[in-house]
Amino acid sequence: MAKQIQAIRGMNDCLPGDTQVWQKVESILRDTVASFGYQEIRFPIVESTELFKRSIGEVTDVVEKEMYTFEDRNGDLLTLRPEGTAVCARAGNQHGLLYNQEQRLWYMGPMFRHERPQKGRYRQFHQFGVETFGVASADMDAEVILMTARLWQQFGISEFVRLELNSLGSNEARATYRDALIAFLEQHEAHLDEDSKRRMYSNPLRVLDSKNPDVQAILVDAPKLSEYLDDESRQHFANLCERLEAAGVEYQVNEKLVRGLDYYNRTVFEWVTDSLGAQGTVCAGGRYDGMVEQLGGKATPAVGFAMGMERLVLMLKEMERLGALRRSADVFVAAMGEQAGIQAPVIAQQLRSEIPGLRVLVNAGGGNFKKQLKRADKSDAVVALIFGEDELAEGKVTVKYLREHKEQVTLTLAEAKSLLSALVD
Repeated sequence: MAKQIQAIRGMNDCLPGDTQVWQKVESILRDTVASFGYQEIRFPIVESTELFKRSIGEVTDVVEKEMYTFEDRNGDLLTLRPEGTAVCARAGNQHGLLYNQEQRLWYMGPMFRHERPQKGRYRQFHQFGVETFGVASADMDAEVILMTARLWQQFGISEFVRLELNSLGSNEARATYRDALIAFLEQHEAHLDEDSKRRMYSNPLRVLDSKNPDVQAILVDAPKLSEYLDDESRQHFANLCERLEAAGVEYQVNEKLVRGLDYYNRTVFEWVTDSLGAQGTVCAGGRYDGMVEQLGGKATPAVGFAMGMERLVLMLKEMERLGALRRSADVFVAAMGEQAGIQAPVIAQQLRSEIPGLRVLVNAGGGNFKKQLKRADKSDAVVALIFGEDELAEGKVTVKYLREHKEQVTLTLAEAKSLLSALVD
């Protein structure tokens, strides 16, 4: 017997029972962003490696250790997309959507990072993201945060998540702070862990969100980023906070919140939860005004967010917030006799046309009455429509209830259609 082929570690199948959950989550995401007037954008899974080196930063963990990169037959270096923001900016710039324009965009799809697989984090994972371009003022920052708050309301998890905010200031202010932070870390280098020592010069702001408690104890006395902010960034952040307060969105200022990617400036935010065990980030985002210019376009202000959908689905399942899922089938059609078997798919097509949204499963593979009813019971259907040669000739059908203790009834086809319409109301 040939060796069984398995899925690649960290790249998981989504089986029929789970796809219903995903479809419901995706539907809520789509409907919510549509209610804000945002449009969907789709882009390739494979991009030039240079795109991520230039936007994310060559000394980030993503580029250094996590990307799936390969050389194609032409010798070009390509990468499976590890995130969506840079790709969205590239697509908008390439197709002339950004310069002197405002865009409110969203996307959803698979991303790839070579990480150690763990609960809620995989090598192929799915990301939902929103990116806006062309508005530099804090009202746009507030809008994308209000959108995320709306999402939590729609999912019924508002009480389980909290918003953390920070401002990174301008690139110039952050560069000044970076020098001050490096000087501080150098004084305590002997007590830093290896990861923090590695980041101390390449990406020192990432040391601030170290998970090592010993490092966090040292950082208590570290210089604060807020002390280095430029006046314009201070005003921008104050305006954002004022808008969130007016909208009733609670938040905490977290000065150690820096994000892991180089392209952020000014506003950064995360929605975090303690409901998945250790504190976990459910959604993260911020402003990245310099990215489009880094990618060869005209300077364009931008702000957005992204969330890992696996983690969101896991959270909704564990909190039992998904409610009833849509049945895969409402009606099972069983037919006895050759002519009835030929007409069954025809009647099913009539039902689908006349009752939009009705899900009709037709028996296939023949079988006697007992076998067909057994299949009907195993299906997700609520009722079975049963007819043989006599019913077919009389224009009638027998309705058998599969999930309720009701007597089966024989009706005209028109009467049966009226009954079935109630299943999709």
